[in-house]
Amino acid sequence: MTTLAETKVLLEELVAFPTVSSDSNMAMIAHLASRLDGCGARVEIYLDPSGQKANLFATIGPETDGGIVLSGHTDVVPVADQDWATDPFLISEADGNLYGRGTCDMKGFIAAAVAMAPRFAETVRDRPIHFAFTHDEEIGCIGARALAQTLGEKGLRPSVAIIGEPTSMRIVEGHKGCYEYSTHFTGLEGHGSAPDRGINAVEYAARYVARLLDLKEALKARAPSRSRFDPPWTTINTGAVIGGHAHNVIPGLARVDWEMRPVQAGDAELVKSDLARFCAETLIPAMRAVSPDADIVTETIGEVDGLVPADENEAKEIVMELTGETEADCVAFGTEGGIFQAMGMSVVICGPGSIAQAHKPDEFLAEAQLSDCLQMLDRLGGRLSQ
Repeated sequence: MTTLAETKVLLEELVAFPTVSSDSNMAMIAHLASRLDGCGARVEIYLDPSGQKANLFATIGPETDGGIVLSGHTDVVPVADQDWATDPFLISEADGNLYGRGTCDMKGFIAAAVAMAPRFAETVRDRPIHFAFTHDEEIGCIGARALAQTLGEKGLRPSVAIIGEPTSMRIVEGHKGCYEYSTHFTGLEGHGSAPDRGINAVEYAARYVARLLDLKEALKARAPSRSRFDPPWTTINTGAVIGGHAHNVIPGLARVDWEMRPVQAGDAELVKSDLARFCAETLIPAMRAVSPDADIVTETIGEVDGLVPADENEAKEIVMELTGETEADCVAFGTEGGIFQAMGMSVVICGPGSIAQAHKPDEFLAEAQLSDCLQMLDRLGGRLSQ
């Protein structure tokens, strides 16, 4: 069986694990650990506080600093309310494409990396190669932040990270940050016929969203003059407004789920300070004039820093050598790359599949992209044998 065929079998096995972020990834982690252990890798599994999720960190090669990390997240986004033509957790093939949830985002890269582990076990000499497979990237890079802390506590210091998010095998050296929040509104329920006797949490949520829209427009004027991002400014997105039960009931609770993707740290501070002032000086006083228990509380789901393009980037140099690419891009979508960069590593994003397919029904990975990824990793194995 060819390496590509073996990788496709492994990818089919990985897709069959329904590792939606709300559920456990333990079965998939155990499967990957078994495969890597069978290649002689030193495998560590780090549980989250619930014991239902885990990160995997494995090493092939010497126990030294300066290793190369192959990184991927094990969780996938939900398939609920999506119209799939096939079972999303069973691989189907058509026209050279592999269909299934997580095929491109990003179990394809994980399958390729693990399928190449026997090659690495044969070739790695003076520089270790690490496998870092995390939980809960899709809901705030929770696993990667925990893994960074664990590696720091253990004194492990890899120097290069290749994040296999879907870039169509292009090299990405920078991306925006991703800050996600849920803002909770506590009002006072009452009968709809007497609105002044209650506090309509949905209406206050709507005023909050209106402020977000004002900030969203204002940020366009703050775009750095040489921004390489598309769009070049910090964006804000209102993902959900939730609240209310019936036409004639004043809703006492509401929630706004929103995010921003900063291109510069000052933008994030501007948005957060403006909203805090708007709530403290305008919304909350009006609410508490009716009930002292009224409140607005913003919950931070995750604040993941962007990946900053670096003048000196060994990861970029290595992957350019492996792929033959001569240019590196910046993208708007977020990854765990900024977390690894903050640990002192040089980082690039390069993986099989298109981000245009991620999170959608009938997500797919082109088999040709998987083959290109295997070639890149095979060359990496050769490079580490020198």
